[in-house]
Amino acid sequence: MSLDENSTPPPPESPRYATADSTEQASIGSTARHDETSNQEAILVREIPAPAGPLVPEDLRAPWGWLDLLIFAILAVAGAFAISLLVTIVFAAFGVKLAQLRNSPSIEGLFAVVSQALMFLALLAYLAVQMRVRFGVPFWHAIGWRPLDTGRAPRALAYFGFVAGGFVLSLVVQILSAEFGSKAKLPMEELFQDRRTALLVLLLAVFVAPVVEETVFRGYIYPVIARSFGVSAGIIATGTLFGLLHAPQLWGGWVEIALLVLVGVVLSYARAAKHTVFASYLIHASYNLSIALAFLIGSHGLRVLTPGP
Repeated sequence: MSLDENSTPPPPESPRYATADSTEQASIGSTARHDETSNQEAILVREIPAPAGPLVPEDLRAPWGWLDLLIFAILAVAGAFAISLLVTIVFAAFGVKLAQLRNSPSIEGLFAVVSQALMFLALLAYLAVQMRVRFGVPFWHAIGWRPLDTGRAPRALAYFGFVAGGFVLSLVVQILSAEFGSKAKLPMEELFQDRRTALLVLLLAVFVAPVVEETVFRGYIYPVIARSFGVSAGIIATGTLFGLLHAPQLWGGWVEIALLVLVGVVLSYARAAKHTVFASYLIHASYNLSIALAFLIGSHGLRVLTPGP
């Protein structure tokens, strides 16, 4: 008998049945993998921001709201008083007495220009800090200063169109003011009684005011109103507010105030139509520049000014 014949073959391997412990371990492993997958999906969902509603354009999706506007208004009023007090103290330190501020048109005009310039700077600084610190967004883009979409038109031609629109708007306003406006002396005219103050006012009106006012009215205020009540309401409301806040400079000239409300509505419409503050800025800057040039021509280069009372 050979060795192979005497050898006992190994018993067949018994089938492995799933025990309770092994089944439980498999179930736990499957559950763990499912939970891990679910957690990963949840993380992805949290990382992807929810899209804004289709009825809200991108230029109106501002992170601030009505409470922020209320705080801004309160701080603006308080800031105006604080800046006036600060400028008064600085003037006093340079030997300017309070009686001179009241009785000297030249000093009073300089006081008004310096106070307004500091107010503009304070408003921009507050908004810049709020955008960067509180909301964590880039200031200029968040506040509405986006590139101007010119479509198929050449960029230079599109820019020229807005500049020309500001010139035409100023021409219409000046004609209507001359025809139907007040013949009485307006408070604004007090600032044009001496060359230094008049020059400072013109520089402020052309180079600073359009940037700050468009940032505040069309960049900060308009999105909240338009998002809450619609674009048309936003255009009318911000345009009206723009005109009324300039009313103290034109008090008594009700036609001039109404025309300035109209100017504000046009500026707001441009901002709404092109979805950027840059559009309304071009019109605003051109409008102010046109009026400044008209005044320079009429005053023979600031050599002939209206004397004070």
